[in-house]
Amino acid sequence: MRISGNTIFIAGGTSGIGLALAQRLQNAGNTVVIGGRRTDVLDRLAAEHGFGAATIDISDPASVVSARDAVLAAHPDLNVLIAMAGIMVAEDVTKADFLEVAERTIDTNVLGPVRLISAFSEHLQARPDATIVTVSSGLAHTPLRLTPSYNASKAFIHQFTESIRLQFAGTSVQVIELVPPALRTELMPGQSQVEAFLPLDDYVDETMSLLASRPAATEILVERVKPLRFSEVNGAYEQAIAMVNSH
Repeated sequence: MRISGNTIFIAGGTSGIGLALAQRLQNAGNTVVIGGRRTDVLDRLAAEHGFGAATIDISDPASVVSARDAVLAAHPDLNVLIAMAGIMVAEDVTKADFLEVAERTIDTNVLGPVRLISAFSEHLQARPDATIVTVSSGLAHTPLRLTPSYNASKAFIHQFTESIRLQFAGTSVQVIELVPPALRTELMPGQSQVEAFLPLDDYVDETMSLLASRPAATEILVERVKPLRFSEVNGAYEQAIAMVNSH
């Protein structure tokens, strides 16, 4: 992926990693369109930063198609989709009521990115230099006890990304997976205050540097996530699990 000169749609671009990437990618010389459910937030961010904006609810297939049509009508040269979506909610599978959280997590974190990729796939293949970016997690490889459905949803994203990369081989579409570690964001209550977690700005700085220096990369792995990503391969799985679950 080239680091500048793109037109990029970031679903889930109104907060956290999505918003931070939107700002950095725009500063790097890209046209950036952000998506989200709340029109008031989209309008404010568009006014503050000069982003394009599209209302989208990734849990609603019709909304995804409608947003796709609106984005492509305004930006027919769009060539990068960042198909990110994520909620992270604690659940207790020993109690039957965990099902509501599990279903909501899977609908958002799994089906949301799949819907996005389905909506934009044919358009991107018609562009000469296109990229799909997915966002998984170090927890796809080393689980957090509190969030089994989140962990599993990100494991799906990892394997789905690996698989679609094989199918897009020979087309104009590059497929890149971002694999964040635990970050100081508001993904879960209080998460932004945990000093052991990586500051969001540090993560985005390192991610942008890796994207710039490794244009053919398939995975973007900051140093902090590597112990989780490779724990099983390196024979350190139990130690990594203990570390992740100590916070």
